[in-house]
Amino acid sequence: MVKRFTQYGPVADDADIYQYPEHLRDQLADLPRGPGVYEFHGDSDTLPLYIGKSINIRTRVMSHFRTPAEARLLRQTRTIRYTETAGELGALLLEAQLIKTRQPLFNKRLRKNRQLCSLRLQDGATPEVVSAKAVDFAHTPDLFGLYGSRHAALETLRSLADDHQLCYGLLGLESLRAGRPCFRAALQRCAGACCGRESRAAHDARLRTALERVRLVCWPWQGAVGMVEQGPTMTQIHVIHHWLWLGSVSDPQAAQALSRTAASFDQDGYKILCKPLLRGDYPLIYLDKR
Repeated sequence: MVKRFTQYGPVADDADIYQYPEHLRDQLADLPRGPGVYEFHGDSDTLPLYIGKSINIRTRVMSHFRTPAEARLLRQTRTIRYTETAGELGALLLEAQLIKTRQPLFNKRLRKNRQLCSLRLQDGATPEVVSAKAVDFAHTPDLFGLYGSRHAALETLRSLADDHQLCYGLLGLESLRAGRPCFRAALQRCAGACCGRESRAAHDARLRTALERVRLVCWPWQGAVGMVEQGPTMTQIHVIHHWLWLGSVSDPQAAQALSRTAASFDQDGYKILCKPLLRGDYPLIYLDKR
């Protein structure tokens, strides 16, 4: 017999095991139909079982009640809490922060704060893996990709080499013997920059082109900015610096005070904010860093 699993645990084979969680029915009546973040709590007030977000909190929470796959989560839940936001962006930012800081039992995505790495490529040099602890990702040019480990970064480099006939030796993935081509050159899997069949400049240009699609964008402002998100019932100013969300407030004066908080590069903030910020999807307030 093959067991099926979801993020909430094994799926019960016997549908009779699932029972509608009547003990939570009364709490559903007060759930809002707008955007925000919700939390399922068990016996602990401080350690949630699960954290989620939605543009319609009530609809999303109700969806958990309709599948036996989530029976284990619902049996342990005693309280459902929620925080409303102005819109989807605020919900995304709050969810990412809460999952990382509160470490809910049933959340997998975003839970671990890993050692963030990137690939740095400088003209004429071998690509190197750099960590966010050693390099300021918000301001360092020629960084490509975000990876949870050095191994993941090198695997990406190896994959690019295979796809674009790049030389493992020139990429620092294996040792080259003086005056001899790499092993892959004999197999026609390397275009031959290691043995003079092509120039190093041509090799590096091809590598840079392949990496451009994952180039990290440096923080383009002097200090923090406030992204203004207007919702049906509230307006929030999301204060961002170095791609890190510092918090959300309702007025510019509070945003100015929040902008003075020290900030460092944040992977989740970058992934959530980069496109909407650079596209100009939201009005911006420029906050002086003092």
